[in-house]
Amino acid sequence: RVLTKRAMIINKVCVVGLGYIGLPTAAVLASRGLEVVGVDVSARTVDTINRGEVHIVEPDLDMVVRGAVHAGRLRASSEPESADVFILAVPTPLTEANTPDLSYVEAAARSLAPVLAKDSLVILESTSPVGTTEMVARLLAEERPELSFPQQAGSNADVKVAHCPERVLPGRVLHEIVENDRIIGGLSDACSEAAESLYKTFVRGDCLLTSARTAELSKLTENSYRDLNIAFANELSVICDTLKVNVWELIKLSNRHPRVDILTPGPGVGGHCIAVDPWFVVSSAPDQARLIRLARETNDGKPQYVLDRIVHAADEFKRPVIACLGLAFKADIDDLRESPALSITKELALRGVGEVLAVEPNIAELPEELSSLGVTLTDESDALDRANTVVILVDHKQFRQLPRDSFTSKVVIDTRGVLA
Repeated sequence: RVLTKRAMIINKVCVVGLGYIGLPTAAVLASRGLEVVGVDVSARTVDTINRGEVHIVEPDLDMVVRGAVHAGRLRASSEPESADVFILAVPTPLTEANTPDLSYVEAAARSLAPVLAKDSLVILESTSPVGTTEMVARLLAEERPELSFPQQAGSNADVKVAHCPERVLPGRVLHEIVENDRIIGGLSDACSEAAESLYKTFVRGDCLLTSARTAELSKLTENSYRDLNIAFANELSVICDTLKVNVWELIKLSNRHPRVDILTPGPGVGGHCIAVDPWFVVSSAPDQARLIRLARETNDGKPQYVLDRIVHAADEFKRPVIACLGLAFKADIDDLRESPALSITKELALRGVGEVLAVEPNIAELPEELSSLGVTLTDESDALDRANTVVILVDHKQFRQLPRDSFTSKVVIDTRGVLA
């Protein structure tokens, strides 16, 4: 049980959305002794968690979930339940027009509205464009007009609403969810303080209080900064190809300068953060976010550049057999969201360039969008035996450990510098 500065007692937390952020958050809260119910629209996900198992790959998450479920502190449901705190951790994808799709946030907010009560706290963790927390508060007020909200009553509102963006790295979620600083933006001072009390039950880093709008923009700013730097590296790799310069050697030498730290280029940018968040800034301030837009367009264009190189290389063979090493959006995880490696592999199959072999050691089966196109999932040994064209799309540890002579007599396109 947790007692906040304003005497808000927290016994139970309801986490809506049990994906890469929601499930670890729910598990960690439960491990701190709180009663936690996780909510997800997928019946399969609900059943999996209630068996004490996990549906995503994240180091040690299975042990934490199993322990919390068996201790009776964590369970999953298809519907929100009454609780002291509600955490929204649902997706915020992009539309085809590169504008934010807030339908999941809206649906989640409306789903929990019936079980809100006086002194409830609602925290939006989903990465969101500026103003989304205010939108959530408005939706809740529409659904529950008998309760007061911060936009109506400030710190004296019946229901408190805040935003606390997640800031974790896939593969290190359980560590970073505890160790990283958290930026907490409430719609009033009381909202910020109430949310801070919850995060202090498990966060060892600093909890930094600000406004909801600043908290929303902080996450978008962090990922836009990284996107800009990746865009420089990706553009540099294209320039090096044109000028016949080894980009990996160039970056290594340039980074010997004490104030230069060029990132590693790749086949594009993936994941639900860096590949998405900058567009939220562009959509909110299109006339001002010119550099952010250009970086995003540069990174969005890199998969097509890589694809053109693969097609050109495969033309050397009468019967091209192309091994695509990696489908995840980054090394050593199973997350395929917004993955440039996945999109490149899919486009190769769609074009009928040749036989396409996919090697992704972190998944057990291909997504339907690849298997339906005749792509075969295999291991690296089989792929290297059969392929005449090898494309390294992700620098998984299994690929970094492959002997160099495995690639002898192959046409190799190394987008991650594994063989550099």
